[in-house]
Amino acid sequence: MAATEPPPILRSALLAEVPGLVHGFSTRSSGDMAAGAGGQDASLRRFAAEVSGRSGEWRWMSVRQVHSSLVWRDPAPETAGDGMMTDASGVLLGIRVADCVPILLADVRRGVIAAVHAGWRGTVARIVEKAVGELRAQFGSDPADLRAALGPSIRRCCYQVGAEVVEAFAAQFDYAEALWTPAPADPVRERYPMLFMTGAPPGHPRDPRWNYNPSVCLDLAEANRRQLRAVGLPEGAIDVLAYCTSCSPEWFYSYRRDGAQAGRMIAAIGLRLPG
Repeated sequence: MAATEPPPILRSALLAEVPGLVHGFSTRSSGDMAAGAGGQDASLRRFAAEVSGRSGEWRWMSVRQVHSSLVWRDPAPETAGDGMMTDASGVLLGIRVADCVPILLADVRRGVIAAVHAGWRGTVARIVEKAVGELRAQFGSDPADLRAALGPSIRRCCYQVGAEVVEAFAAQFDYAEALWTPAPADPVRERYPMLFMTGAPPGHPRDPRWNYNPSVCLDLAEANRRQLRAVGLPEGAIDVLAYCTSCSPEWFYSYRRDGAQAGRMIAAIGLRLPG
């Protein structure tokens, strides 16, 4: 991606076609959203105005994100979870991210929306599948009527993970190997392989303390896209915005790249007030 000034907001062409729906994914030009979706931060207010095209009438709804599979309908402030849904107009559902996958969902028939935060733990716990299940249970949504947009996130090119994550995905998904590629070679390990050899006690052939398991690069967005397909969304109903947060520092914040001091982007979706 060219080192140009990013737009303050990115949109999904798929969701942009849905009448009465507003949505957007912030970039660094929108400001740091680390303060959360409390509605008082100036950057957040500007972003809300940009998303909605208006100001002053929108109420933020958010959850205290904990890398879970918890999805709530109209949650109270500071409710622990990583997904929420509503059929209320004039409400912006806001998910904060700095590498994890933000997923926005809209039921084009019933006027229902959802927002999901999917890190690797939430993805292994099938949070987006559970969100679709909750939309069916709470609102009677048909997956065939849903539209989904997966926003900027760390992509396979930059998301190197180790044995814990590899084994967690392999235990959950029969297509797990399609989600990763070998990580780039480590020149130190290649030149001095004896430094990394360990003995394994009997009966522990897969114990990562004794067996070196080379890391791989994981495609977290693809894992969530496959989950959406598995619960019934049509192929053409899923839009993946192909931006990598880690390798585009001029556009996005990234926890993997910048560490704990990294800022946050926000993904938001809402239903316009009538009139």
